[in-house]
This record gives sequence, structure tokens and C-alpha cells, in this order.
Amino acid sequence: MKTNEQSRRQAAALRWVVRIFMILVTVIMIYPLLWNVYSSFKTNNEFLTNAFSLPKSLAWDNYARAIEKSNLLSNVGNSVLIVLITLCVIMVCAVPCAYCLVRYKFFGSRLMLNIYMAAIFIQATFIMIPLFLQMNALHLLNNRVALAVLYATMQFPFAIFVLSGFLRSIPRDYEEAAMIDGCGPFRILIKVIMPMAKPGIVTVCMISAMAAWNEYPVALVMLTDPEKQTLPVGLANLYEVQRYATDWGALFAALILALIPTIIIFLIGQKQLIQGMNVGGLKG
Repeated sequence: MKTNEQSRRQAAALRWVVRIFMILVTVIMIYPLLWNVYSSFKTNNEFLTNAFSLPKSLAWDNYARAIEKSNLLSNVGNSVLIVLITLCVIMVCAVPCAYCLVRYKFFGSRLMLNIYMAAIFIQATFIMIPLFLQMNALHLLNNRVALAVLYATMQFPFAIFVLSGFLRSIPRDYEEAAMIDGCGPFRILIKVIMPMAKPGIVTVCMISAMAAWNEYPVALVMLTDPEKQTLPVGLANLYEVQRYATDWGALFAALILALIPTIIIFLIGQKQLIQGMNVGGLKG
């Protein structure tokens, strides 16, 4: 009895330690975001006097200056265009590729899947110089469509990893029933597999969209025209301008405006995102 009671006390103490630790981690992660939010409503005098104090009033004109003093709207439009093209390319290429690698066994299929898995660890920054030279030789610099295709290519290994785990969890019985009804491989993919793999597809689309939306180094190198630059590059330029102009309120306001789309995407699809990561990770 004493041993069981002692074990329960130890387990309860461990749970409380874990809870306290998680609360501390949450506070450490959330505080910079909250500081960014209320700093976007502070005047320059308030920020320079005490950067960590709460604003005395809400300076909404910071958001107006953030838009006026930068190409923020143009940058947002460029980012939206690039993200949409990226998602279209992933849907057209990664989903059929993952389906073929999982369902059809042919010579080299396992090797191809392993290569895709290994490519997850290869970042574009590691091959930036040859990538730039190749894009320059193909006259694809300052080309938003080419950059979107490049982003999609960068996301292919992760997309195939998640989707292959999802597709393995789908029983073959559904495909066999569809074949009996006269469906071909393409129609089976569109009508049967993709609806059943919706959580995995949503997960891939959300993570790929956020990755393309926030990507900075490749966009900085590939897009030098200010009218074609994406939001992260535009924010970096705004930071350089506002830092010397000491308009910190406008800078923080621009950062908040840049966060809003990713927060909305996560809030809308968080259920599918969590489900997709769990199933894709377990079955992959």
C-alpha cells in the first residue's frame, strides 16, 4: 500500500513539474509575440523611453505609416501569388508522385522514396550559389512563377513523406471496388484517394504555404526588382529604412500585418494539420 501511494505521489509530482515547465515554455514563446503586438500601438517617444512598457493609447496611425512608407501591399500581393502557384504545383506533382511510389512497386521505387526522404535535410541555402547560377543561365531571375516552382520543388520531399504515410493508411479495398466499377488509375486518384487523404493534403498545403510565405534567403537572391519582392524581403527593407528613421511603431505594425495571414491559415486548418501530422508520422 505504501509503495502504491508513494508511486501515485511521485506521478502526481511529476505531472505538476511537467505542467509548470510547459507553462514557462508557453510564456517564453508567447511573450515576444505579445510584446510585438502592443509595441505596434506605441509612439516612438514611448518606445524609446521604455521599450517594454504598455502603450498609453492605441496609435493606429502606425499601421497606416507601415503601408504608406513601404511596398507592403505589393509585397503581400507577390507573396500571395507565389504561394498559390506553389500549392498548385505541389498538388499537381507531389500527390500523384506519392501515390505512385506507395501503390505501384517497380524497380527503383524504394530507392526513389529513400532519396526523397534524404532530400528533406538539404536546404536551399546550402546550394544557393549553383542554384543562382542555374537560374541566371535560364534567365529566370526576377520571375515570380519560377520562384514559386522552386519553392514547390523545395517542398516536394516533405510533401511526399507526409502523403506517403497517409496513402499507406488507406486500404486497397476502396481502389479495388472502384476498379470493379470501371474507374481507371487517374479517376481512382481523383475520386477516391484524394478525398480520403484530405487531412494529409491539407497538412502539406498549410505547411508549404507557410514555408513559402516566410521564406527569405532564396527570395532575396532571386528577386532584386522591388516591385516583385515578397513580403519577408519587403519587411527586411522596411526594417533598414525604419531603423534609421526611428519609426519603430510602423515597423512593428508591419510585422503584425505579416503575421495575420499565417495565423488565419493555422486557425482555419489546425484540426486537419494536427490529424495529418499524427497519421503521416505514424504511418510513414
